[in-house]
Amino acid sequence: MLRYRLYFVGLYLCALLYLAAGINHFVNDAMYLRTMPPYLPAHEFLVGLSGAIEILLGLALALRPKTRLRVWAAWGIVLLLIAVFPANIQTYLNMKATSDPRLTIALVRLPLQFPLIAWAWAYTRPLPQRPKN
Repeated sequence: MLRYRLYFVGLYLCALLYLAAGINHFVNDAMYLRTMPPYLPAHEFLVGLSGAIEILLGLALALRPKTRLRVWAAWGIVLLLIAVFPANIQTYLNMKATSDPRLTIALVRLPLQFPLIAWAWAYTRPLPQRPKN
């Protein structure tokens, strides 16, 4: 029973994380614009697009947790995390170039991407069996 409950607690926390992050793209867009790699075009559009995608994926994960949509949303989050990894690298490079005191945080953030990917990937797997009482 505990494993089943933890599955859904983690699922809803994961969904909430991406909803909040997506909303933050619109509330604090300047922060995301600073992380954009210079070789990408249309920075404002890409920040808004990634925020909208995070919101949609978070909603899909939370609103339909027992359907195929949950699996698609989880895969979408995995792909999104891989796609935005260059922005995390760019953040580190920007901070290093300016001797930003938050450089250590940016460096720690890079490997943190892998547990986030694993967390989302966990929801691509079949639901655990609900225990019978």
